[in-house]
Parts: sequence; C-alpha cells; structure tokens
Amino acid sequence: MKLQCVSLWLLGTILMLCSVDNHGLRRCLISTDMDHIEESFQEIKRAIQAKDTFPNVTILSTLETLQIIKPLDVCCVTKNLLAFYVDRVFKDHQEPNPKILRKISSIANSFLYMQKTLRQCQEQRQCHCRQEATNVTRVIHDNYDQLEVHSAAVKSLGELDIFLAWIAKNHEVMSSA
Repeated sequence: MKLQCVSLWLLGTILMLCSVDNHGLRRCLISTDMDHIEESFQEIKRAIQAKDTFPNVTILSTLETLQIIKPLDVCCVTKNLLAFYVDRVFKDHQEPNPKILRKISSIANSFLYMQKTLRQCQEQRQCHCRQEATNVTRVIHDNYDQLEVHSAAVKSLGELDIFLAWIAKNHEVMSSA
C-alpha cells in the first residue's frame, strides 16, 4: 500500500512539474501596457514608413519567419528581438521631430521593462534559447546589417507592428495600467 501511495504521489508530482515547466517555457507573463505601445506606434507609423527608402526589403524577414517559431522558442526570440530593438534600432535611429522622438522613447522604455520581465523568466530557467531561436534572430540581424544603419533603423521601426502583433499572439500579456 505504501509503495502504491508513493508511486501515485511521485507520478502526480512529475505530471505537475511537467505541466508547469512546459507552460513556463512557452510563455512568460509580460506585464506592460501593450495597448499604449501599439497606440504610440500607430501615431508615428505613417511618418516613419514615409522615410523608408527600401519598400520592397524587410528586416523581420517576413511574417513567416516569426510564424514558424516553436512554443519553446517564443521567450528566447522575444528576448532577442527586444534586445535587437533596444540595442540597435532605437540607438541607431536619429529622429529630428520631438513628438516622434517622445513616442519612440516611450516604446523603448516599455521594451526595457519587458526585457527585465524576460530576464526574470530566464533566471528562473523558463526562457531557454535553442539553436532554432538563435538562427531566426541571426537572420534578422543579417537583414539589418545589409542596409545602411539609418535605413535599417527606419525599416525596423516601420516593421514594429509585425513584432508587436507577434508578441500579442504568443505571450500572455497582463496590462500594467
């Protein structure tokens, strides 16, 4: 009888850990106001995209690249793309219009907050980076590097809606408002 109870307890514990671990690997809760980010982007989208001198080129290498991301890689790709936007795109883009600059700064600050959240997931070992995730982000960096820095930053900012839609689809988003 004791052996049967121990076996059932062990099986139940393993199943619970697997379900928690799978959920954690697939999605980390992002606590930020995605509506505010999307509104900020929509207010500047037309002005940013009007500066795009390469309308037939894409940095995020089409929506299909992001659509093939497996659930286990969502956290890693999100973390890597947030870093891409914060460390490269926002820094490389030089905006003379103060209103647009304020909106971009607001988006960048929200991205920094999301990075912090995903860093916590990674510290809890819930955000693993597999080779497939690394390959996707490498393609995006390679696409960025093929353009002149200013053009690449403008192009990436103009494609921000693709990334925001992907985040909304692939993450549990809790509004911090």
